[in-house]
Amino acid sequence: MGMDYLLKKWKIWYASLDVNHDGKISFEDVEESRNKFTNLHELVGDKAKGVKVDFEKWWNTYIFRTGAGKEISESEFVNSLSEAYKKDKAGFKAQMQKCFDEIFDVIDTNKDRSIELNEFIYAFKAFGHENEEVIKKAFSLYNAPNGLVPLRDIVSEWVKFVTEEDESVKDIIMEAFSAGL
Repeated sequence: MGMDYLLKKWKIWYASLDVNHDGKISFEDVEESRNKFTNLHELVGDKAKGVKVDFEKWWNTYIFRTGAGKEISESEFVNSLSEAYKKDKAGFKAQMQKCFDEIFDVIDTNKDRSIELNEFIYAFKAFGHENEEVIKKAFSLYNAPNGLVPLRDIVSEWVKFVTEEDESVKDIIMEAFSAGL
């Protein structure tokens, strides 16, 4: 319970960011994720450039944490999160809120403040998750009445995933990863 559960979830998050599945997070993962994302969305010109810059900034700020584009091991990643969390839980939660606000703002390419199934699929594919059936199942966990999930709902679920210590709290992201995402 508690920290053990969070550590488990942070390791899952780390693995989900290993876009090229080579066992470590490096700048190659940044390149692959942003290239896949711009290709899937068929973004070109300034829009593609802007997304690539935003993706890189997000990775450097929230994932590498210790140095821009510097390879980071699972233990470094988890230890960095753990230290920040133990030092100031409220501050950590606020930082994770910003983290997910920023990346989903980039992912919401049409800026309608909601995510529909295709945007959801493209986002996961950009991070190396290719199994569309599992991605669709994960999307269905949001119970989107009109096929659109408000951005704030997706963000709050990701924030819960990386900050909630209590295993009894319903966690859509953990359910999705447990289902094979």
